[in-house]
Amino acid sequence: MMVVLSRLLAASLAIGLPVGSAYADEPTDGTGAGTSATEVLDSLEVKGRAPKTGYKRTQFGKAWADVDHNGCDTRNDILNRDLTGVRHKWRTHNCVVKSGKLHDPYTGKDIKFKKGKKTSTAVQIDHVVALSDAWQKGAQKLSEERRTALANDPYNLLAVQGRANQKKSDGDAATWLPSNKGFRCEYVARQIGVKHKYSLWVTQAEKEAMAKVLSSCPTQTVPDYTGVKDSTAEKTTESEQTEQTQTEQSTEQAQQTQQTTQAPAPEPAPAPAPAPQPAPQQDVYYQNCTAARAAGATPIYQGQPGYRSQLDRDHDGVACE
Repeated sequence: MMVVLSRLLAASLAIGLPVGSAYADEPTDGTGAGTSATEVLDSLEVKGRAPKTGYKRTQFGKAWADVDHNGCDTRNDILNRDLTGVRHKWRTHNCVVKSGKLHDPYTGKDIKFKKGKKTSTAVQIDHVVALSDAWQKGAQKLSEERRTALANDPYNLLAVQGRANQKKSDGDAATWLPSNKGFRCEYVARQIGVKHKYSLWVTQAEKEAMAKVLSSCPTQTVPDYTGVKDSTAEKTTESEQTEQTQTEQSTEQAQQTQQTTQAPAPEPAPAPAPAPQPAPQQDVYYQNCTAARAAGATPIYQGQPGYRSQLDRDHDGVACE
């Protein structure tokens, strides 16, 4: 064995390759990265859409599972990757994103993100190739492990404007494209890369829509990176994060000290008790997150059918994450 390794090392040095990186330029992730997007599109199988029968979100594993075992769930991994000026929730080991700014690739707009029951939904994590679409185009034949990888693959995930994500739903390129026309070529090329990587097919209408987009950018290649290429703004460093947090804590302590030393203001007259509000009407009810996942409805954003505050444990507007 050692003799074989020695010969391989000698061969690598002889032809000028860096040690340990022989053939490193060859794409190994199965996306076809660096290859013409049109060529990779032509290599995809063209078939009709299979029935959606049997589709559930749980067929793709636990939503936002920590598949890379870095101690942070997939949703926050993507927020950390795609947002700039990121600040984290205290004592989450720089995992849970508290706030930041997104340059949304789908609309071209800048969006301020703030974690909260009524604000988190402004930024959502989109599957570039929707899971339902994948299920109807070959994912039924994949193993559960492979489907879980697809659902949590950073290559197939982007932080985007919540409204755009809701509008897209599970559409393919034939039914939905980003309103930001400058991003359409990259978007379609990434869909092609995902479908190539996971052996998914395209419908004839989908292929024609993709080809039409790529006709405006004939040199477009399949992306060889995760995220969005032009995200160049610097993120807040860990030391800056610590400094900001310490400053916030000092300010809060000073305010509390000032409040305790000031004479208490006279108590205002008690306000009349508010009239009880009628319970919101919902067409969908899930007894718990297990039931919601079984129905393929997770995650459930505030305002969507089936959302209840009891299912939203961290009260950030996203239930059953």
